[in-house]
Amino acid sequence: MAETKYIFVTGGVVSSLGKGIISSSVGKLLQARGYNITIQKFDPYINIDPGTLNPYEHGECYVTVDGMETDLDLGHYERFTGIQTTKANSLTTGRIYKAVIDKERRGDYLGKTIQVVPHITDEIKRNVKLLGKKYHYDFVITEIGGTIGDIESAPYMEAIRQLKWELGKNAINLHLTYVPYLHAAGELKTKPTQHSVKELQSVGIQPDILVLRTEKHLSDQIRKKVAAFCNVDLDCVIQSEDLPSIYEVPVNMQKQGLDTAILRKTGEPIGETPSLGPWRTFLERRSRAKEDVRIGLVGKYDLQDVCF
Repeated sequence: MAETKYIFVTGGVVSSLGKGIISSSVGKLLQARGYNITIQKFDPYINIDPGTLNPYEHGECYVTVDGMETDLDLGHYERFTGIQTTKANSLTTGRIYKAVIDKERRGDYLGKTIQVVPHITDEIKRNVKLLGKKYHYDFVITEIGGTIGDIESAPYMEAIRQLKWELGKNAINLHLTYVPYLHAAGELKTKPTQHSVKELQSVGIQPDILVLRTEKHLSDQIRKKVAAFCNVDLDCVIQSEDLPSIYEVPVNMQKQGLDTAILRKTGEPIGETPSLGPWRTFLERRSRAKEDVRIGLVGKYDLQDVCF
């Protein structure tokens, strides 16, 4: 590939829908087609890194090969794809602001008034494109932490808007959202997804692909409704049902053509669908596991409420 393609993964309605798992699954599927990929995580909090965060609030941090304490999603990236992540794969608002302030103190901006736009957004854009330029990846998948509408995420959304405009077909947005099931009414509701996409559109971003998290199977009628109200192609409306294991997600995404939709949107040739042989073998072995093992946990904090 002559030019690096960028996939921005955003989330809507609620947090903890599994953007990290979807990002990892996308990476796995593109890898299986022979593409050289990497995944990075941008977190909107102002901490420099997650190393000082309480794991009971945010989850335990993941330490990369170069010693950087990062978000736990980087562990998913490595386990799903086998790539080795570094400090460059994890960024926080704290590090973005620190880099801009350090430049201002050195006089790099030549007396300009430092503002969120363009200085913070330019620093975000520089970091988004850094890995692609340095290592010439085919695809760089960028997961944006948080939920659309959060104040903390606003600079990232503006940076994505600008990058999509600048890069054209070389940049797409995959938006993960939620379709709740109301047990009392016995209905699946698409309105939260519609509002989430509307919020995304209000900042100038039109999602190219929607992944709908749901605990119940979505009918074609519901998918068509979402496609019509959100201006997204029907084959780009993918459902992500609850599964027994997160490691089954790549197979489920491939079955619905998520990788095909991404390649079509970025102008890449489709080719044959990979068999995912080694991954399916791993899933089969996992399903046959019968023995329990004892796991020892070592952490920086008292292990409250841990059951052995």
